[in-house]
Amino acid sequence: MILDQADDATDTPVREGSRHWWLSALDQSPRPPGYWPAPASSSPRTARLVLRTEAGSPRAARRFTSRTLDEWGLGEPAEDVTMVVSELVTNAVRYGLDGLPPAAQLCPVQLALFCHPRRLVVVVTDPSDHIPRIAAPDADRHAENGRGLRVVEALSSAWGWAPLTSGGKAVWAAFDLRRRTP
Repeated sequence: MILDQADDATDTPVREGSRHWWLSALDQSPRPPGYWPAPASSSPRTARLVLRTEAGSPRAARRFTSRTLDEWGLGEPAEDVTMVVSELVTNAVRYGLDGLPPAAQLCPVQLALFCHPRRLVVVVTDPSDHIPRIAAPDADRHAENGRGLRVVEALSSAWGWAPLTSGGKAVWAAFDLRRRTP
C-alpha cells in the first residue's frame, strides 16, 4: 500500500519501469491509473485499533478516531473522518464476514490511521476477499443501508481497496489536510 509514502504527492504519473511492489495489488483494480505519491521523508504518525466483529465496533472505532484526531490536533476534518471510519468499520463487520467459516470470522477487523503533514489515511481491514462495490445510482433511495461507500466517496479526497497477501482486504480513504500558515 502507499500509506508510508502518502505525504509528498507529485503531479507526474508513475513510469512503468519504476513501479513499487505494492502497486501490483492495484493492477487488479478497475480504476484507471493515476498519480502516485513520491517517497516521504519522515514516518507518519500512526494509530491502530483491533476491533471485535460485533455490532459495537463502529462506535468504538468512532471514539478511537475522535480521540486520536484530537490528540493530533486535527479538529477540522474530524467529523468527516469519523463518519468515514464508521461506514468502513460497519461494512467490515456487516459484509466482511459473509460466507466465511466460523473460524475465519474470529479474525479481527483492524482500523489504522496514518497522519502525514498533508494527508490523513484511514485503513480498515477485514478477512473477506469480496470486492467492495458502490451501490448503483438508481438504488432504492429510501433503503436503510447500501449507501456507505457513497458516503466514503463524498467525504474523502480518495478511496480504494487492495487485497492483503495474508487474505482479506484493506479498504482505505484519504483526506487532504490544509496546510497551516506560520
